[in-house]
Amino acid sequence: MSRPSDLRPYLRTLDAETLADLLHAQAERDPELRHSLELRAATQSGDVSEAHRLLDTAVTDGNVEYTAKVGAVLDTLQRMLDAGSRADLGPLARRTVDDISEVLEQTGDHTGDLAERLDRAVELYARACTARPPDPEKLADWILEVEFDGPGRPVIDLAEFATALGEPGLRRIKSTVDDVLAASGPGHRRDVAERLREQLAEVLGDVDELVAILSAKPPRVDVSLKIVRVLRAAGRHSEAIAHAARALTHDKNGHAPPLEPREDDETARRRQEFDAKPGRETYAALREAATAGGKWTAQRRTALTRLRELAAEGVEPADELVRVLLDDGRPDEAWRACVRFGASGELKLELADQRAADHPAETIPVFREQVEELIERKDPAAYQEVARRLKLLRTLHKRAGTPDEFTAYLAALVETHRRKTRLITEIRTARIALPKPVTSPRTPR
Repeated sequence: MSRPSDLRPYLRTLDAETLADLLHAQAERDPELRHSLELRAATQSGDVSEAHRLLDTAVTDGNVEYTAKVGAVLDTLQRMLDAGSRADLGPLARRTVDDISEVLEQTGDHTGDLAERLDRAVELYARACTARPPDPEKLADWILEVEFDGPGRPVIDLAEFATALGEPGLRRIKSTVDDVLAASGPGHRRDVAERLREQLAEVLGDVDELVAILSAKPPRVDVSLKIVRVLRAAGRHSEAIAHAARALTHDKNGHAPPLEPREDDETARRRQEFDAKPGRETYAALREAATAGGKWTAQRRTALTRLRELAAEGVEPADELVRVLLDDGRPDEAWRACVRFGASGELKLELADQRAADHPAETIPVFREQVEELIERKDPAAYQEVARRLKLLRTLHKRAGTPDEFTAYLAALVETHRRKTRLITEIRTARIALPKPVTSPRTPR
């Protein structure tokens, strides 16, 4: 059977309008193609706010829809990074990493397409941080939280973030790693600390430290080869040869994993109380008991899974989950839960006000939504608040590096509501420059 001919040379002879008609006709017959094109159209402009809104709606879809929308957001990030965009893409990239991580934690599927999207999201976040470095200590805190308290994915490669972390961030990570290694016995936290310690030695170029870490591991071929490579890269060829010779004489040793200690009675009792009545109070009691017993990481994961299940059922349990996360000192998780599960508008605005300074792009959709709600009230006080929120949105777009988006947004808003002359008056009074086609209102109403 002959291979089908390559149509690309012929297609390149067609004009753009003909190609558009052909592609549109095919998309009408192929729902998957149409959906893919719609997602690309939604983010093709590089509108960071639009990408955030796409994530907002993605969590309400099924797994296939969610994966597709996340893929569109990642395409937008990569396109803007490749183009050298001046926008601060870090917040969007980080939100995408955190969002995918939480979905994977809930589904328990770490092997499919979404897991691959997570790895890509981490890579793009690292690039975004390199392009516009965030506060290095805050970045370090995020990495530490993901590694020590996360569900096991993503696994961070410090080398990808080394430039953005700089000396302050790496020093902060090293301090925490040293503390964990000094205080922790066998278990998850120590395993993570040992891995990070090895990465730190590599990033900092501490050859002696890295060789010592690798030499302390049970003898394996891959470990021995890595030691040899490290020594050769450092120009220490004689040591590399000597190590390779010694490695040939070593036998492989295995070590049985330590047995997990039994859960203490207080933690078990608090867990029963939480299971009977999941909520903010029983969660706090469980946290206190499990922390004292060194069991909080595992208990927290299962407790939050239950609270997320309840949060999907309505606004009140969603608010409860958000408050729990705030009590936990996890404002980023609280924010994502607020958006994902549809917390009350009052709570969403409360969190948006708190996050606006450090995460302007994330909060822009919330304030835009509030603007529309205020306009619908059609009263002078609401219009005055609209003007104040528009000033805030102008500032947020400037901080996010997307001032042109605000200009386009304001133009569309004014065009839609141009007959509301009192609204236009309030916007002008707030010293917000209006698009040229808008004329001065004659009679306020």
